[in-house]
Amino acid sequence: MAETLTCYRHPDRETGVSCSDCGRGICPDCMTFGPVGIRCPDHSGRPQGAAKVIKGVQRRTTAGPGFVAKGLIGINVLVYLLQLAQGAPVNANRGSIYEQGVLVVGGIGSDGQPLGLIDGEWWRLLTAAFLHYGPIHLAMNMLVLYLFGPALESVLGSARFLSVYLAAGLAGSTGALLLTPDSATAGASGAIYGLFGAILVLERQGTYVFGGSVLPLLIINLAITFAVPGISIGGHLGGLAGGALAILALSRFGQRRAGYARNDLLGYAGLVVIGLLSVAVAYWKVRGYT
Repeated sequence: MAETLTCYRHPDRETGVSCSDCGRGICPDCMTFGPVGIRCPDHSGRPQGAAKVIKGVQRRTTAGPGFVAKGLIGINVLVYLLQLAQGAPVNANRGSIYEQGVLVVGGIGSDGQPLGLIDGEWWRLLTAAFLHYGPIHLAMNMLVLYLFGPALESVLGSARFLSVYLAAGLAGSTGALLLTPDSATAGASGAIYGLFGAILVLERQGTYVFGGSVLPLLIINLAITFAVPGISIGGHLGGLAGGALAILALSRFGQRRAGYARNDLLGYAGLVVIGLLSVAVAYWKVRGYT
């Protein structure tokens, strides 16, 4: 017996028509008729290859508001400016904001008091994702967040996008602890790589955020991660895994499309579990220093 074909944008609608480009089912509301067949909205007259991805990024960043993604950019920039206002150097590696927020297992602050995860300051797993080592570090992360954040937010919705971002940030901090526990780590890179992981899983499930594959861009960024000294490999890989797991949780491991049922309590529960597991692994790692 043949499997029933449903519209990829409206799973409750059965259809006998599929896109001539990607093969996904499309209902009458989603059909675009062209000289070479019927196509889905994602492939109706779009450029191909690298131009396809770039065009999709431009469309997503201009078409939707992306309030949360842009708000996160504002918070990161504001934190850096506040550090400078406190008298921190350009690389922002001193001052009370840095000392109280950077991801570090243990140490002594400028006031002579002990600080770090070893002293129970678990907020550092999250606050470190809002600190950056200078304007270049900040600008690179915020540029990627600006290009990819609104696009993913338009697919997931603002609340779930924020939840995925924070879960990936926690996972990134945990990954940094596992591989480089003796280093002071800061930056939104873990959460940013979580966006890559989320988009990659969405594409594997048939939801094309940009109308093209993010895999080539991810491979390039991973190559940079391993090639350039001083980059937190654990933070990037941890964030990547966190973002991918977050989408798997929202989609109930492929049983449904993550773009639908935005008030799914089980999906949110899965994101909470990912965050708690990240904290638990970090706690296990830090216990080795006590």
